[in-house]
Amino acid sequence: MRKLSLADVANYSKGVVDSSFEKLAVRSVSTDSRSIREGDLFIALKGDSFNGHDFIQEAFSDGAVAVMVEEGVNLKLTSSFPVISVNDTLNGLQEFAKNYRESLTLTGVGITGSNGKTSTKDFIDSVLSERYSVSATAGNYNNHIGLPLTILEADDRHDFGVWEMGMSNPGEIALLANIAKPNIGVITNVGVAHIENMGSRESIALEKGSLAESVTEDGFVVLNAEDCYSESIAKRTQVRTVTVGFGDADIRAENIAIKSTSVSFVIDAKGQREEAFLTVPGKHMVLNALMAVAIGLNEGMNLDVIVQGLSQAKLSGGRLQKREFGGVIIIDDTYNANPESTLAALHCLAGMNCNGRRFAVIGGMAELGKISELEHRKIGIEAVNLGIDFVLSVGEVALPIHESARKVNEVNSRSFSNHEECAEFLNDEARSGDLVLIKGSRSSAMENVINNLEIS
Repeated sequence: MRKLSLADVANYSKGVVDSSFEKLAVRSVSTDSRSIREGDLFIALKGDSFNGHDFIQEAFSDGAVAVMVEEGVNLKLTSSFPVISVNDTLNGLQEFAKNYRESLTLTGVGITGSNGKTSTKDFIDSVLSERYSVSATAGNYNNHIGLPLTILEADDRHDFGVWEMGMSNPGEIALLANIAKPNIGVITNVGVAHIENMGSRESIALEKGSLAESVTEDGFVVLNAEDCYSESIAKRTQVRTVTVGFGDADIRAENIAIKSTSVSFVIDAKGQREEAFLTVPGKHMVLNALMAVAIGLNEGMNLDVIVQGLSQAKLSGGRLQKREFGGVIIIDDTYNANPESTLAALHCLAGMNCNGRRFAVIGGMAELGKISELEHRKIGIEAVNLGIDFVLSVGEVALPIHESARKVNEVNSRSFSNHEECAEFLNDEARSGDLVLIKGSRSSAMENVINNLEIS
């Protein structure tokens, strides 16, 4: 964030500050009193189980320059401190970010989709960073709090802001897009993630399409030609669209070769051709990378420079990352899961080079509502059909994976009630040359299987 006076912050957030403090300057923003740095503005948010107003004294003691609080709250401060008062601190944060964004000259890239948002963000960041200064979402800091905080980290040095936008309820993408004012929109796909709250896949498509509608008139939208909802989303935007995919698309991938920890392919972009390499496996990762190709080409980058950026991309943790225990290759995809991303990971596992056996270790997929059992059963059936040697489920929610796998074929399927039991089985069974995919929703905490591995 560029250095701002408290008068500027109050103006951006529609708040009020005492005139005696207006000229004080802040350099960054925090909503977590435990991570206050010297010069921060602490914004006291309220949640179901916390109230930031309870930690205002500690924030000042740790170096905060000022705090943003809600009107009428008894702060219990021992002396006069710089305070910006707003009606609601969450709204204050969002207004602050929205108006600060409008003061920036950078090009904003907004990314949403049911799967692949964070990986796509990482690829776009890496490609654009070959030529430009980029401010990008850390991890998947992509909700109604994370996005404003991410926008506030950008400043006048940056040419691009690459911002991920997540949702779990109706109206959230429109809210985030109104804050970010994207010049470029990227929609990776439309799946059934969060269908418990959204009701139907069509409703999810409508929600994701809100990003396409919000793109500024001089911008464009990148769409997945392999997704059946992209055509209807394209009709909702007034700006041009660019499609990426494996067949009929503006930018295509051909000659895809998946290895155990990487994938190579040829990019065909309207006559330009270049071989590309990613340090993560999976055909779905190629699609994510093509989104970055589309943006790089639009910004005038040469295809060989774009390919260089793709090869150097570092993906956020828990996304098809290779780990090794005693010669057993662990594919860590534990960050999150939904039916589409889990199926993609299974296909990736089945297509990898492997001298031993393949294990699929799957935890529960959350927020699927009434279709949860059906979607978990589909995972077990597909794992068998793909020839996966061992199908292991962890937790009660994932039990239908095991049940359906056993029903289709007497494969080596097991179910475990907890992470430790599953890890113990892998410790005894897995041997050098085997491939083990581990995946599940955040709530299933499948990284704990890896944390208990002692394969030697």
